[in-house]
Amino acid sequence: MSLAADNIPATRRRLLSGNIRVKVFAYLLVAPVILLICGLVAYPFLFAIWVSFTDMVVGSVGNFVGFKNFEYLAGTATFYSAIWNTVTIVLISDGLKLVIGLGLALLVHQNLPGRGIFRSFLMLPWAMPAFVAFLTWRVLYQPIGGGINLILTQTGLYPEVIDFLGSRSTAIGSVIVASVWRGFPFWFVSILAALQSVPKELYEAAIVDGASAWQRFWNVTIPGLMPVIIVTTLLSSIWTANGFEHVWLLTAGGPSDATMVFPVLAYFGMQTQRIGEAAAVSVYMLPVLAILVLFATSLMMRREE
Repeated sequence: MSLAADNIPATRRRLLSGNIRVKVFAYLLVAPVILLICGLVAYPFLFAIWVSFTDMVVGSVGNFVGFKNFEYLAGTATFYSAIWNTVTIVLISDGLKLVIGLGLALLVHQNLPGRGIFRSFLMLPWAMPAFVAFLTWRVLYQPIGGGINLILTQTGLYPEVIDFLGSRSTAIGSVIVASVWRGFPFWFVSILAALQSVPKELYEAAIVDGASAWQRFWNVTIPGLMPVIIVTTLLSSIWTANGFEHVWLLTAGGPSDATMVFPVLAYFGMQTQRIGEAAAVSVYMLPVLAILVLFATSLMMRREE
């Protein structure tokens, strides 16, 4: 009896030492990933925040200046143009991407002949490098020799030449059209994958209950797509807000700040070698993106509950 009692602590010690070894081994496996994240994400992120509170320029470490960079930006008209244009481009372009992506996904989801080729064709804008895509749109928008103006004038739809990128009234709309064309395939493929995962039994039960096509769409399709739509909206909004190519290659923020957005404003700060000011522009975007992430996360958690 005493021998058995003596063996119990020894067994517990062996189990405890075995668990410790497993945990240590697990931490060792995860350690390279944690170090990589800290080196590539955490350090640059924290360093950018620190730089935004300094007067750093190229070739100088800079001194701590507190909120002077933020106060300077808040006192410029360009900053408020960047806020308005960034919000406008994100809301309108992502709304159009959702409508186009959902419509095309519903169409391709049907049993149509040649739908595989059609799917591949719809993915071309997303597969094309952004640099090539937006330079192509810039050529199409040219007032002299541009494809769109040639079509409008030669067919008589609009006899006058339109300077799409050089006019304040059309510049931001032109940027949004190009951005939607480049980005809708991501929505399309995401929604199409979600459509294929919606159980067919739900549609069959709805038909048995006498639900119309609209009722099946609203009560079966939309709830099944909502988690994917939320995540896609979050990712696309962040990418669009941080996007640089679609504005820089088309208008460079002009004319007269009509298409100025945060990434281009930060780039101008880098061009003038004011690193602290450029970092402050980026830091200004953090609360907006953080609120967007928290809102999307809360929606997801609410749906799971």
